[in-house]
Amino acid sequence: MSTAKKFDFHSVEAYLNAESSSLTRSEYIHGLIRAMTGATNRHNTVSVNVQGILWSQLKGQICRPYNSDTKIRVRQGEETCFYYPDASVVCEGNRPTETFQDKPVIVIEVLSPSTRAIDLDEKMAAYLSIESLQAYILFEQDKPLAIVMRRTPVGFLREMHEGQASTIDLLKIGCRLSLEEVYSGVDFTPASVQEHEATYERS
Repeated sequence: MSTAKKFDFHSVEAYLNAESSSLTRSEYIHGLIRAMTGATNRHNTVSVNVQGILWSQLKGQICRPYNSDTKIRVRQGEETCFYYPDASVVCEGNRPTETFQDKPVIVIEVLSPSTRAIDLDEKMAAYLSIESLQAYILFEQDKPLAIVMRRTPVGFLREMHEGQASTIDLLKIGCRLSLEEVYSGVDFTPASVQEHEATYERS
Protein backbone atom coordinates (compact mmCIF):
# COMPACT_ATOMS: atom_id res chain seq x y z
CA MET A 1 0.00 0.00 0.00
CA SER A 2 1.46 3.36 -1.02
CA THR A 3 0.95 6.66 0.67
CA ALA A 4 0.97 10.07 -0.96
CA LYS A 5 2.90 12.85 0.69
CA LYS A 6 0.60 15.53 2.09
CA PHE A 7 1.44 19.15 1.39
CA ASP A 8 0.22 22.00 3.55
CA PHE A 9 -0.63 25.08 1.52
CA HIS A 10 -0.39 28.52 3.09
CA SER A 11 -1.72 31.90 2.06
CA VAL A 12 0.65 34.78 1.39
CA GLU A 13 -0.71 36.57 4.46
CA ALA A 14 -0.15 33.56 6.70
CA TYR A 15 3.41 33.17 5.41
CA LEU A 16 4.32 36.83 5.92
CA ASN A 17 2.82 36.87 9.41
CA ALA A 18 4.70 33.74 10.42
CA GLU A 19 7.94 34.98 8.87
CA SER A 20 7.77 38.27 10.75
CA SER A 21 8.09 36.49 14.10
CA SER A 22 10.13 33.45 13.10
CA LEU A 23 13.70 32.92 14.31
CA THR A 24 14.50 31.12 11.06
CA ARG A 25 13.91 32.05 7.43
CA SER A 26 11.76 30.23 4.89
CA GLU A 27 10.93 30.83 1.26
CA TYR A 28 7.42 30.71 -0.19
CA ILE A 29 6.71 28.93 -3.47
CA HIS A 30 3.11 28.97 -4.74
CA GLY A 31 1.65 28.19 -1.32
CA LEU A 32 4.40 25.88 -0.11
CA ILE A 33 6.98 26.89 2.48
CA ARG A 34 10.62 25.77 2.15
CA ALA A 35 12.93 26.19 5.13
CA MET A 36 16.36 27.65 4.45
CA THR A 37 19.55 26.08 5.75
CA GLY A 38 22.69 27.80 6.98
CA ALA A 39 25.55 28.62 4.63
CA THR A 40 29.25 27.85 4.87
CA ASN A 41 31.89 30.42 5.75
CA ARG A 42 33.09 30.42 2.16
CA HIS A 43 29.58 31.10 0.86
CA ASN A 44 29.13 33.96 3.31
CA THR A 45 32.54 35.45 2.47
CA VAL A 46 31.55 35.76 -1.19
CA SER A 47 28.11 37.09 -0.29
CA VAL A 48 29.42 39.75 2.10
CA ASN A 49 32.12 40.80 -0.37
CA VAL A 50 29.48 41.38 -3.06
CA GLN A 51 27.31 43.37 -0.69
CA GLY A 52 30.28 45.52 0.34
CA ILE A 53 31.28 46.25 -3.24
CA LEU A 54 27.75 47.26 -4.18
CA TRP A 55 27.34 49.41 -1.06
CA SER A 56 30.58 51.32 -1.70
CA GLN A 57 29.74 51.99 -5.35
CA LEU A 58 26.08 52.89 -4.79
CA LYS A 59 26.53 55.02 -1.67
CA GLY A 60 24.42 58.16 -2.03
CA GLN A 61 22.73 56.93 -5.22
CA ILE A 62 19.05 56.26 -5.92
CA CYS A 63 19.69 52.55 -6.41
CA ARG A 64 20.38 50.72 -3.17
CA PRO A 65 21.85 47.30 -2.35
CA TYR A 66 20.08 44.88 -0.04
CA ASN A 67 21.45 41.85 1.79
CA SER A 68 20.06 38.35 2.23
CA ASP A 69 17.52 39.48 4.85
CA THR A 70 15.39 41.16 2.18
CA LYS A 71 12.88 39.03 0.34
CA ILE A 72 12.07 39.40 -3.35
CA ARG A 73 8.42 38.90 -4.25
CA VAL A 74 7.77 37.34 -7.65
CA ARG A 75 4.22 37.38 -8.99
CA GLN A 76 3.42 35.27 -12.06
CA GLY A 77 -0.26 35.49 -12.86
CA GLU A 78 -2.12 34.33 -9.75
CA GLU A 79 0.96 32.60 -8.31
CA THR A 80 3.35 34.21 -5.84
CA CYS A 81 6.84 33.37 -4.59
CA PHE A 82 9.08 34.96 -2.00
CA TYR A 83 12.83 34.32 -2.21
CA TYR A 84 15.79 35.47 -0.13
CA PRO A 85 18.64 36.14 -2.62
CA ASP A 86 22.16 36.60 -1.28
CA ALA A 87 22.15 40.19 -2.54
CA SER A 88 20.02 42.48 -4.68
CA VAL A 89 19.89 46.03 -5.98
CA VAL A 90 16.68 48.04 -6.08
CA CYS A 91 16.18 51.43 -7.74
CA GLU A 92 12.44 51.76 -7.14
CA GLY A 93 11.80 50.45 -3.67
CA ASN A 94 8.72 49.30 -1.76
CA ARG A 95 7.46 51.06 1.34
CA PRO A 96 10.01 51.13 4.20
CA THR A 97 7.64 49.17 6.44
CA GLU A 98 7.44 46.22 4.06
CA THR A 99 9.76 43.22 4.35
CA PHE A 100 10.15 42.54 0.64
CA GLN A 101 10.95 44.21 -2.65
CA ASP A 102 9.06 43.88 -5.94
CA LYS A 103 11.31 45.60 -8.48
CA PRO A 104 14.94 44.51 -8.20
CA VAL A 105 17.26 45.45 -11.05
CA ILE A 106 20.01 43.05 -9.95
CA VAL A 107 19.63 39.73 -8.12
CA ILE A 108 22.65 37.74 -6.95
CA GLU A 109 22.96 34.19 -5.64
CA VAL A 110 26.05 32.32 -4.44
CA LEU A 111 25.81 28.71 -5.57
CA SER A 112 26.01 25.84 -3.09
CA PRO A 113 25.71 22.09 -3.78
CA SER A 114 22.44 21.99 -1.84
CA THR A 115 20.84 24.93 -3.67
CA ARG A 116 22.43 25.18 -7.12
CA ALA A 117 19.74 23.17 -8.91
CA ILE A 118 17.06 25.48 -7.50
CA ASP A 119 19.11 28.61 -8.22
CA LEU A 120 19.77 27.56 -11.82
CA ASP A 121 16.26 26.37 -12.58
CA GLU A 122 13.32 27.37 -10.38
CA LYS A 123 14.71 30.67 -9.14
CA MET A 124 16.19 31.63 -12.49
CA ALA A 125 12.83 31.21 -14.20
CA ALA A 126 11.13 33.24 -11.48
CA TYR A 127 13.68 36.07 -11.34
CA LEU A 128 13.85 36.44 -15.13
CA SER A 129 10.09 37.01 -15.19
CA ILE A 130 10.49 40.25 -13.19
CA GLU A 131 10.04 43.20 -15.55
CA SER A 132 12.53 45.44 -13.75
CA LEU A 133 15.35 42.88 -13.65
CA GLN A 134 18.46 43.76 -15.67
CA ALA A 135 20.76 40.94 -14.55
CA TYR A 136 20.72 37.73 -12.54
CA ILE A 137 24.22 36.83 -11.34
CA LEU A 138 25.33 33.49 -9.89
CA PHE A 139 28.75 33.09 -8.29
CA GLU A 140 30.43 29.72 -7.86
CA GLN A 141 32.17 28.91 -4.59
CA ASP A 142 34.84 26.43 -5.68
CA LYS A 143 36.41 28.68 -8.33
CA PRO A 144 36.28 32.33 -9.43
CA LEU A 145 33.46 32.02 -11.93
CA ALA A 146 30.21 33.90 -12.45
CA ILE A 147 27.20 33.18 -14.63
CA VAL A 148 25.37 36.32 -15.70
CA MET A 149 21.91 36.32 -17.24
CA ARG A 150 21.72 39.82 -18.74
CA ARG A 151 18.66 41.48 -20.24
CA THR A 152 19.09 42.54 -23.86
CA PRO A 153 16.65 43.79 -26.54
CA VAL A 154 16.23 40.14 -27.65
CA GLY A 155 15.77 38.69 -24.18
CA PHE A 156 18.13 37.44 -21.50
CA LEU A 157 21.51 36.24 -22.72
CA ARG A 158 23.98 34.12 -20.76
CA GLU A 159 27.54 35.32 -20.04
CA MET A 160 30.41 33.50 -18.34
CA HIS A 161 33.08 35.41 -16.42
CA GLU A 162 35.98 33.30 -15.19
CA GLY A 163 39.21 34.14 -13.38
CA GLN A 164 40.03 36.75 -10.79
CA ALA A 165 41.05 39.20 -13.51
CA SER A 166 37.48 39.25 -14.86
CA THR A 167 35.07 42.11 -14.25
CA ILE A 168 31.28 42.23 -14.57
CA ASP A 169 30.09 45.61 -15.81
CA LEU A 170 26.65 46.67 -14.60
CA LEU A 171 26.22 49.84 -16.62
CA LYS A 172 22.53 50.25 -15.77
CA ILE A 173 23.45 51.01 -12.14
CA GLY A 174 26.99 52.32 -12.70
CA CYS A 175 28.74 49.45 -10.92
CA ARG A 176 31.54 46.98 -11.66
CA LEU A 177 32.04 43.68 -9.87
CA SER A 178 35.69 42.66 -9.94
CA LEU A 179 36.00 38.90 -9.35
CA GLU A 180 39.25 39.59 -7.52
CA GLU A 181 37.27 41.64 -4.99
CA VAL A 182 34.28 39.29 -4.98
CA TYR A 183 36.54 36.36 -4.01
CA SER A 184 38.81 38.31 -1.66
CA GLY A 185 39.65 36.09 1.30
CA VAL A 186 38.48 32.90 -0.41
CA ASP A 187 41.04 30.10 -0.55
CA PHE A 188 40.65 27.74 -3.50
CA THR A 189 43.14 25.11 -2.27
CA PRO A 190 41.75 21.61 -1.48
CA ALA A 191 42.17 22.25 2.24
CA SER A 192 39.64 25.09 2.06
CA VAL A 193 36.84 22.99 0.59
CA GLN A 194 33.94 22.97 3.02
CA GLU A 195 31.38 21.12 0.93
CA HIS A 196 31.52 17.94 -1.12
CA GLU A 197 32.79 19.05 -4.53
CA ALA A 198 31.50 15.94 -6.31
CA THR A 199 28.10 17.63 -6.19
CA TYR A 200 29.52 20.43 -8.35
CA GLU A 201 31.07 17.95 -10.76
CA ARG A 202 27.78 16.13 -11.35
CA SER A 203 25.79 19.34 -11.93
